[in-house]
Amino acid sequence: MAQSRSEDRVVNNDNYGFESIDDDNEHNKHNSENGKKKLVKEEDISVERVFQHQLVPSWKKQLTFRAFAVSLALSILFSFIVMKLNLTTGGFGSYLFGMSKSVADQSSDTSDYKNPSLGWIIAFLFVVSFLGLFSVVPLRKIMVIDFKLTYPSGTATAHLINSFHTPQGAKLAKKQVKMLGKFFSFSFLWGFFQWFYTATDACGFQAFPSLGLKAFDNRFYFDFSAIYVGVGMICPYIINISVLLGGILSWGVMWPLIKNKEGDWYPKGLGEGSLHGIQGYRVFIAIAMILGDGLYNFVKVLSHTFLGLYTQIRDKQKENDLPVVGQESPSTPQLSYDDERRTQLFLKDQIPTWFAIGAFCNAYGCGLTDWSLASTYGKLAIFTIGAWAGSSHGGVLAGLAACGVMMNIVSTASDLMQDFKTGYLTLASPRSMFVSQIIGTTMGCIISPTVFWIFYKAFPDLGTEKSQYPAPYAIVYRNMAILGVQGFKTLPKNCLLLCYIFFGSAILINLIKDCLGKRGRFIPLPMAMAIPFYLGSYFAIDMCVGSLILFVWEKVNKAKADAFAPAVASGLICGDGIWTLPASILALAGVQPPICMKFLSRATNAKVDNFLTGSG
Repeated sequence: MAQSRSEDRVVNNDNYGFESIDDDNEHNKHNSENGKKKLVKEEDISVERVFQHQLVPSWKKQLTFRAFAVSLALSILFSFIVMKLNLTTGGFGSYLFGMSKSVADQSSDTSDYKNPSLGWIIAFLFVVSFLGLFSVVPLRKIMVIDFKLTYPSGTATAHLINSFHTPQGAKLAKKQVKMLGKFFSFSFLWGFFQWFYTATDACGFQAFPSLGLKAFDNRFYFDFSAIYVGVGMICPYIINISVLLGGILSWGVMWPLIKNKEGDWYPKGLGEGSLHGIQGYRVFIAIAMILGDGLYNFVKVLSHTFLGLYTQIRDKQKENDLPVVGQESPSTPQLSYDDERRTQLFLKDQIPTWFAIGAFCNAYGCGLTDWSLASTYGKLAIFTIGAWAGSSHGGVLAGLAACGVMMNIVSTASDLMQDFKTGYLTLASPRSMFVSQIIGTTMGCIISPTVFWIFYKAFPDLGTEKSQYPAPYAIVYRNMAILGVQGFKTLPKNCLLLCYIFFGSAILINLIKDCLGKRGRFIPLPMAMAIPFYLGSYFAIDMCVGSLILFVWEKVNKAKADAFAPAVASGLICGDGIWTLPASILALAGVQPPICMKFLSRATNAKVDNFLTGSG
């Protein structure tokens, strides 16, 4: 929201930079005694030196009404997009919706529940989100300036922002926006077209058995979802392949084999949704893989964090200068002009240190690795608090609530540090960024629950396995809480053994991946493999189609693919996601689609025809 660079200030950045390099090279060419070119100093290609005589707006002037208005509009827009993704593959409110009765009815503990209410969800988010926001503010100087942490995502965002204000970047951005608009329109209209054929459940293109009826029964089909095709174009190839491999392993091999054990490993007639039957294997083996992957990366990032912290403190001790929150950082001759100018402005508008509460480890680890372990901290909270509270004292709800508190605090803290890094590189005032974060967090604490509430009221089957929005991680998180409270006695036969195997396999796969170095990029990701264990492979096929489109495009014209693929993918995601808003309004108004498109086998169709004609 905070505007740090005016267009006038940076519009000629690239031209000035290239001209200074060319002039210096020409000068060196004529004046060097040995005829060799001298190296161009860093100051000669400085981003900030070119505009050193331009005044940076004060922190109050960086907060504009236009920025807040645009942010509000975009937050509503993207909340619908992200909410659709979250409620189909997991994300927002998994721990909150896991408390509901509809999710509790699908678990082995149906007594401990609390149905969603817009009021208490907003209040809960306000408390936990602002705790995380205030906790990391006093650490900004230590993290960004003293420790010089990379924060890769924040750094990449800063470079992207700076590049938009160059003539070349502005020209490309206009073309990208035009491309995004085209595919946004296509995706929106495609979602509108599909709606006409979804009169009841199991209707429409989402029920299209594109790979055959047998494959459809095992959740292998292409469901014509533009949103997941777009996601597939953005995600790395290995993630899409990992998801598909997980679906093949689970729904193509394991679940059919375990179904053959019905009556031996678990009682007959329990149905598809019982956690004491086949559903128990699907849910708990997925949980085991997620926990194994999370534990490995938790230990990995934590070891990197403490090792990096030890190195930083040791180096500071050599300089006899430990980083203290209220202390000015010493300027050293080694700092470039850009770093000196950015440090000066970054420390200009101090934020009071009495906001401090703590959230250091995740923010520091995210700065080193770009990996936030918020969900891992949340899962640890589920087990520890749930086991401590016990089933007689609402342990399931307590574990889920503790998960929400932990996840929000550490994720908000690490996200804010990423933003501070972006602000440092774009000369945005930390004070203006902090005010923006407070206003933005306030918006989010109201908008996100409201959007969720619209989905919750518009789609009564939300959170069930057969729903268009199954919210799979809600049942996963709830069963984690039940596992923490009740122990392993709730698992069906041999399920615990399989959980141990897949838990260990997730750790082993990650270890092999790291040991192989660059070749490790070909090893699948256990966390991605675990997602379709519960959901099926239909969205994995969509994502792989997106990967295939991108792969072919790169082979035909790599430069154009690199420039416009993100815009195309974003258009597909946004159009399909935004269609959810009018679809929700129609559902709330009681307007139903006029057509149900279903697919039957030849034998079933013959029976239906006989029944309808009365000839049977």
